[in-house]
Amino acid sequence: MKRCVIFCAALCEGAELLPGDFVIAADGGLNHCRRLGITPNEILGDFDSLGEIPEGASVFPVEKDDTDAMLAAKRGLSLGCQEFLFYGSLDGPRLDHTVANIQMLRFLADHDARGTLVGLRQRVTLVRNGTLRFPAGMTGNISVFAIGGDAEGVTLRGLYYPLENGRLTTAFPLGVSNHFTGEEAEITVEKGNLLVIWDGDTN
Repeated sequence: MKRCVIFCAALCEGAELLPGDFVIAADGGLNHCRRLGITPNEILGDFDSLGEIPEGASVFPVEKDDTDAMLAAKRGLSLGCQEFLFYGSLDGPRLDHTVANIQMLRFLADHDARGTLVGLRQRVTLVRNGTLRFPAGMTGNISVFAIGGDAEGVTLRGLYYPLENGRLTTAFPLGVSNHFTGEEAEITVEKGNLLVIWDGDTN
């Protein structure tokens, strides 16, 4: 599965790349690439955050429908990527951009891809009609929310609060503040979308 790693402008302390990753710097995300010694495959955005237009960048107008992160996501999809990591996508000063990034996860799912937002202390992904697995040894909190409609056939295994073939609704946060137990864990949804948020460092 081809992976696209996108650097956004919010806080980012580090990153872990794999051979073959396609790296995109979205606007101010280029600062993270420079600091970490990473040469992106592409640079794009409107550059209102970076404050300069880098050589060879794809430049877009400030007045546009897409955020810079969404532009990068669409570019990755056009290259056939199915897995996306967004560094610098959670810990910024603007809550509206964080919400936009969460909505972008739904956009990727609509295009048969999965994205993960990587923050300083947490990660966020969306699971649609499928299963998300975690290896043994995980610690910390994990929360699961229905998003975009109620979720049916929700099963949580290997977590402190298990659930078998349950239903999560968008009106009640039943899945908040669960915990890893150190065992292998998995989250399954048979019908619908689950937003999963768990403790995990930037790497």
